[in-house]
Amino acid sequence: MSDDWRNGGFGLYLHWPFCAAKCPYCDFNSHVSSNIDQSQWAKAYLSEIDRVGRETQGRTLNTVFFGGGTPSLMDPELVGAILERVRVTWPMVNDPEITLEANPTSIESGRFRAFFDAGVNRVSMGMQALNDDDLRRLGRMHSAAEGRRAFDIARNTFDRVSFDLIYARQHQSTEQWRAELNEALSMAADHLSLYQLTIEPGTVFGARHDLGKLHGLPIDDTSADMYLITQDICNQHGLPAYEVSNHAIPGSESRHNLIYWRYGDYLGIGPGAHGRLTLNGTRYATDTPKSPTQWLDQVSKRGTGEGARESLSDSDQAIEYLLFSMRLTEGLDMNRYAKLAGREIEPAAIRHLEEIGMITLDQGRICTTEQGRPVLNAIIRELMP
Repeated sequence: MSDDWRNGGFGLYLHWPFCAAKCPYCDFNSHVSSNIDQSQWAKAYLSEIDRVGRETQGRTLNTVFFGGGTPSLMDPELVGAILERVRVTWPMVNDPEITLEANPTSIESGRFRAFFDAGVNRVSMGMQALNDDDLRRLGRMHSAAEGRRAFDIARNTFDRVSFDLIYARQHQSTEQWRAELNEALSMAADHLSLYQLTIEPGTVFGARHDLGKLHGLPIDDTSADMYLITQDICNQHGLPAYEVSNHAIPGSESRHNLIYWRYGDYLGIGPGAHGRLTLNGTRYATDTPKSPTQWLDQVSKRGTGEGARESLSDSDQAIEYLLFSMRLTEGLDMNRYAKLAGREIEPAAIRHLEEIGMITLDQGRICTTEQGRPVLNAIIRELMP
């Protein structure tokens, strides 16, 4: 199974850990800092690219993804230097997908042309809402008008543009979400990431919720209705779901995220970045310190930003493949799973889920049905060894 990763591809994720402000719902590894030495960060990123490049010589790189945090706060010159080093480190596919996450403030949107010139060809924008009241509640620093202007600039600059919206927000009705989603789809994005608001421990929203001070959250039935509305409207506009929370015009799916969900190999560089890397027939889970200062210090003094690598057993890999692939509309390849696990998925579990209309089995692939996707976690528990 030393080449199993080739089923998913090979990508590079770079984490920029800084934001202008911390959103109250966010549990990502992001930090607010007024003093960022971008030349120091350039030295560290390039050092890490050189290190992992030596281990993966000869591989063809499919995608690069700048995530965060808010990578659009990076100097375009830093992004350009990173991509220049990437190109001399790995051969790349003819049309590599190079994505940068951006916040739609007017200042950052003015930098889009410089990012394009640096080599970025896809932008993923954190819109989150299309009205000012909800943007304020979500702690966003842009207005709805700024978001629309930034999107127009991005659409005129990049070939591919995606943006995120959060639904099941405070005081949001199903009709409000229906209207907002229709507006979003009228903006001609080729990809939308549509997430239900989740209250995560360790966030500001989490603390408010524990104190009973996060008012107006929809009940479960309303959230479920919003999910169904999302599927219906996106299908009508030609952006079907290819993953639980992601919708795209066919051919415009996020190739980088597909590497995760198809269980390929990906390098994780930067504070808090995770990776999966197959070397000499062993697949490893990699991680890094979350603290930006600690990560920089470790790269400088030890020559690596990684922590200890954890080798993944065949059963670990099979479980991860099951968890990731079942999120996709295309589903799970039963032969691939059996090769990883050394055993097939329990036939009785498959029959039961088929009989109750939760999955389909076709040409060796297990896929969730429209009825099954809202209860994906329960389906996965049934399929687990």
